[in-house]
Amino acid sequence: MRVLVIGGSGFLGRAVVEEALARGHEVTTFNRGRTGVDVPGVEVVRGDRESPEDLERLVDGRTWDFVIDTSGYVPRVVGASARALSGHAGTYAFVSTISALAGFPGKPAGDGAEIWPCEPDAGPEDGNYGVLKAGCERAVEQGFDGNVLIVQPGIILGPYEDVARLPWWLSRIARGGQVLAPGEPDAPMQFVDARDLGIFTLDQAETGTAGRFLVTGPVGQTTFGEWLESCKEATGSDAELVWVDSTFLAEQGAGAFVELPLWGGPPSEETETFWSVPTTKAQAAGLRIRPVAETVRDTWAWLQEIPEKRRNFGNNTTHGIAPEKEAAILEAWGARSE
Repeated sequence: MRVLVIGGSGFLGRAVVEEALARGHEVTTFNRGRTGVDVPGVEVVRGDRESPEDLERLVDGRTWDFVIDTSGYVPRVVGASARALSGHAGTYAFVSTISALAGFPGKPAGDGAEIWPCEPDAGPEDGNYGVLKAGCERAVEQGFDGNVLIVQPGIILGPYEDVARLPWWLSRIARGGQVLAPGEPDAPMQFVDARDLGIFTLDQAETGTAGRFLVTGPVGQTTFGEWLESCKEATGSDAELVWVDSTFLAEQGAGAFVELPLWGGPPSEETETFWSVPTTKAQAAGLRIRPVAETVRDTWAWLQEIPEKRRNFGNNTTHGIAPEKEAAILEAWGARSE
């Protein structure tokens, strides 16, 4: 089959391309060539999806069985791509996000849940990430004449992750010593390996499946404690995990999700909802999730190819607590526990 991947050189896009090539598909990638190096074996079309001329050049004389859009964030930009590709592909698979669900995580997620109100021609100034992704979904549905497949993933981890969540924890734990472990070790977690998300998306696109799917790990997939222990095992580190109460961390000004990646802050209804997303529909359609330890191990193996001082993950330097702040919180916690 002939496949077009919009993006295709970064994190999720790379996973999709590698899986598509492994299946024997003919793959075209369309990107600006700024995020990463294209996977060998693809037809590379350089261009900017915001340029009408580049979109015209992309589709000129080309057709595909399906397109997978891994890099759409602005509705009016995504809509232009969908309209340009109408008549040139049978299925348009758009990678959205669970954050497109209206009210999430304050409101529980579920298959068929409403998405945020956002116009399909909205610009980047018209909403936050989740709201704009909802607008992108509408832009594809209204702009593409063919099957529309929308996947709404939760947290995505795995090799080539460019957000520095799992890579940050692996790098920190590998350095050893006392490591600030946030909250409770039995706090639940859910995530999907980018490779499993790519496999699922390709499985559905190949058969012309349409509709929306929530895609993440199963409820009860793992805990924060199990996850960090997997990081210790993968790195061979003798680090000591020091579990610090969530309320105390908040009092110390520790930032949830970004400063301490994937820690959701003090327990609340929202954090409980965030880590309890049902995936019944996707599982029935064949979603397969690999073991947590495999994702952690493979991500660490990939990181070994990158010197630690160069691990800026696409110039993303916002994730991870500063060493001096971590040390100060651990010292304060130790004094409080005496």
